[in-house]
Amino acid sequence: MDLAFSSTIKLAAAIAARNISAVEALEVHLAQIDRHNGAVNAVVILDREGARERAKEADAVLARGDALGPLHGVPFTLKDMHETAGMKTTVGFPPFADYTAKADSPVVVRLKTAGGVLVGKTNVATMLGDWQSDNPLFGRTGNPWNLDRTAGGSSGGAAAAVATGMTPFEVGTDMQDSIRLPASFCGVYGLKPTEHRISLAGAFPDPGGAARSVRLMSCLGPLARTVEDLALIHQIIAGPDGSDTDLAPVPVEPMETLNLKSLRIAIAATFPGFPVAGEISATVENLARQLQGEGATVEEAKLPKLDLHDDLEQGGELIGMMLEAAQPESPEQPSTVSRWFEALARRDRSILAWDRFFVDCDALLCPVAMCTAFPHCEPGTPINVDGKQQSYWILPAYGAVFNYSGHPALSMPCGQDSNGLPIGLQLVGKRWSESRLLGIAKAIEPLTGGFRRPPGY
Repeated sequence: MDLAFSSTIKLAAAIAARNISAVEALEVHLAQIDRHNGAVNAVVILDREGARERAKEADAVLARGDALGPLHGVPFTLKDMHETAGMKTTVGFPPFADYTAKADSPVVVRLKTAGGVLVGKTNVATMLGDWQSDNPLFGRTGNPWNLDRTAGGSSGGAAAAVATGMTPFEVGTDMQDSIRLPASFCGVYGLKPTEHRISLAGAFPDPGGAARSVRLMSCLGPLARTVEDLALIHQIIAGPDGSDTDLAPVPVEPMETLNLKSLRIAIAATFPGFPVAGEISATVENLARQLQGEGATVEEAKLPKLDLHDDLEQGGELIGMMLEAAQPESPEQPSTVSRWFEALARRDRSILAWDRFFVDCDALLCPVAMCTAFPHCEPGTPINVDGKQQSYWILPAYGAVFNYSGHPALSMPCGQDSNGLPIGLQLVGKRWSESRLLGIAKAIEPLTGGFRRPPGY
């Protein structure tokens, strides 16, 4: 086995079968971090000795013959925003530089209970507020396919760590394409589940114990190198947890096994008024032809009659109101409640329009973002897309549409562009249909080739 690039499932099976020890699995990943992290800067907080102790305990549990979880002995990292007992959580924000939570978030508890060995934290945009992972505490993360380009954000360190074999899986956050965009840029899989599917409790450092303000549009989700790993981690961390009261008690089912001949796929190489690189739209169209050749029912998407630019603006307004509500002294707060209910009513119309869209298809295939990984730049700098300067702020539009609507969406690697950079495409499905959406991605994987190891790693 190539342990650094083994799937999570195979790594766990090898440990359970005693073909390797948890300590050996950890040391391979630590060596990969030592070898490549200096250049990539994906892992920014490392608990080397603590992880070694946890790996030794995992081996001792196995030796005693005790029951094993599905991640028993598997090392992993987490995006630097999850509250973790005994390990700093900074979100790249200097005032939080020394903050350590008193307890693990529910998602961290579930991963550890499943047997995972937490190794460290990965880099983010400051306060998760950009599509490049760069901050005053730890600097910027490079894209492993080209270090002069961004790994994306805000889960850029997570995506880069998975792509380079520093960790078998990660859990990021996605409020405006923040899992799917870096997954696309780095050539890995990333899932944004249905809104209110995975607990947001402890999903952001909270030194002052303030009331949680971000309760809409933001989702936690896994990043991995295989669809099966994505499905495993989703099944472990999804569902009600006794902490986040917004979570719906919808069963979390295993990934479905599907045949392409049974699927109805809607195709949109672009959205009205959204820019996209020609190589990305061509990849959508090429995959559509392959799907059709394999017997799937493929149709040009009849997108809902929505003003998607307005939806993005309304989504931004909702985010702004959540942030205002978290600042009791804000002069804007008295007007927030009435604006809030008006904004929710507008959002309902878009949610229902997309619900009706998915009555007639199993999934929508479309771009994740308007371009592949772009050169490091100051936020707000126009992005070159096929020779035209496009607004930086429209960068995550294709993904952010589905943060606004709440539908599950995943990014899957689909080859490289002419610059050798990964192209990621987006699959979107019905709300609460993650098991089917993952099954569709798995059925499509043989046509795309799945994850490819970046050269030199």
